[in-house]
Amino acid sequence: MGALFLARQHLDRPRARRLSQRSLIRLASDTGGIQIDSINVLDRAHYLTAWSRFGAYDRAAFDRLVYERRVLFEYWAHAACLVPATHFPWWRRAMLDYSLRARGWGRWLRSNRPLIAKLEAAIAAGGPMGSMDFPHEGKRSAGGWWNWKPATFALDHLWMSGRTLIHSRVNFQKRFDLAERVMAASIGLDTPSASEFRRWHVKQSLHAMGAATASDLRMYLTFPRASVVEQRRAISDLLETGEVVEIAVSGGGAEAAGARGATGTTAANSRWFALARDLPALSRAASQRAPSRGTTLLAPFDSFLWHRQRTARLYGFDYRIEVYTPAPRRVYGYYVLPILHDGQLIGRLDAKVHRATRLLEVRSLHFEPWFRRAKPAPPVVRWGPIDREGALAGLTDTLWSLAAFLGADRVTVERVAPAGWRAPIARALRRGPVS
Repeated sequence: MGALFLARQHLDRPRARRLSQRSLIRLASDTGGIQIDSINVLDRAHYLTAWSRFGAYDRAAFDRLVYERRVLFEYWAHAACLVPATHFPWWRRAMLDYSLRARGWGRWLRSNRPLIAKLEAAIAAGGPMGSMDFPHEGKRSAGGWWNWKPATFALDHLWMSGRTLIHSRVNFQKRFDLAERVMAASIGLDTPSASEFRRWHVKQSLHAMGAATASDLRMYLTFPRASVVEQRRAISDLLETGEVVEIAVSGGGAEAAGARGATGTTAANSRWFALARDLPALSRAASQRAPSRGTTLLAPFDSFLWHRQRTARLYGFDYRIEVYTPAPRRVYGYYVLPILHDGQLIGRLDAKVHRATRLLEVRSLHFEPWFRRAKPAPPVVRWGPIDREGALAGLTDTLWSLAAFLGADRVTVERVAPAGWRAPIARALRRGPVS
């Protein structure tokens, strides 16, 4: 199961594929979406997620595929994501069912429907427009999300309800246009029913994860949030049609052991589900000795980490995003990227790029306790011995790849745990990238 999860997340050969229209669509289709986030201490999250799979690539080519060829579009899948254009009819259902109650400012929007209509008319007449095109009206509050100006609330609702879509971004600022102009080829396609969408939602999540529990399904594609009753009904319908099967797992949920009936129980008293068509792939993955070869870093918002309790359960790796944690309470740093080597999460590092001086600074680097041992053995899934020297060489190569992608020509490392590993890592980095 862990092996198929790596494959579906396109981490079976990290940084080894080439960015192309086909490979980008496949990545978004298999994972369900590529999350977007505004934090730019290294790069935007969607660019970093692509780099983890493709290595250094041309951002302009990525943007052309998204905002000119429209092979992906922006919508709220886990959070704000780039999702495949081929998935548009399904997400159209979520747009049509979107409610004013879905956001914390729904009451305000219900009282300001004329403003929504005014902005929609302005976009229809003026083409792509963003929040900056509409002046702030009224008194601005001291802070928090109410510091958004009224137009921003209205634009968000127009987008989430599918009346507009994101046409482009200028300096990362969203510009909206009418949905029929942004996705002209897709807007007239048949829209599934709410129950069909819910079943598709479950199947898409199962495809992305290889196999999953009900909790995994709730925490992977988190929008739109389904009630427990709705989710159970969708799973039950799919079990009845045979599209989904319940499976037994072994090794604490590490690999698929075989199909079970819908009323059975599995290890750890947790029910695991998989797509029936994935049973052969799960069987092949369970027998792999090396399901992933290579090293990369994962952005905090990578789909591999969307359900962090799942990551802990499958890989013994406890992770939280600390950008929202006050500095004195941070354990590992501000923008911490897990280190993936040969399918194992061996550590994490906090990094920052200094663009003016073309420096990639690794502020802190922590290796997992099991990886520090004389004979490193992963805590959960095990696909053979870990070559520590190979892992450290892979990390060095990965840091130079990231530096090249970010336009840096120097890499430094400050704190390392264990401290005795800092000197050899620093020496390896000083030798420069592997040609």
